[in-house]
Amino acid sequence: MTMRKCLILLLLLFCFAAPPAMQRAEAMDPVTIAILTPIAIKGAQVAAPYVMRGLMSGAQHMVSMGYDLINFFRLPLGVLQVTVGIPFGQLGNGARNIIAGGIAPFKFVIKTLLLPVAFCRIGGG
Repeated sequence: MTMRKCLILLLLLFCFAAPPAMQRAEAMDPVTIAILTPIAIKGAQVAAPYVMRGLMSGAQHMVSMGYDLINFFRLPLGVLQVTVGIPFGQLGNGARNIIAGGIAPFKFVIKTLLLPVAFCRIGGG
């Protein structure tokens, strides 16, 4: 293994195996809340268009994930077409459905891993 791969592996192990930092719940002073509320409202108004764009991008990505989820069922349909449908000329359609149904789980897993990136609207996904 190269030095770069070892370094990445150690970094991943550290990130996922390190114990989480303990956080304490602390109450805020009501006066502080009253002072910071107008600032938080202005910040939310500025961020709202970006948040909506990110949600729309994530929703589109989830719709494409749903399409891949439906494509899971093309595998048994293709097997049925290839076995029972041969006398009716369904061999070609069955083979296409088997291929599409076999690829669908892998596409679904990749899109699931990229879902957080889609919500951040990075890379046009």
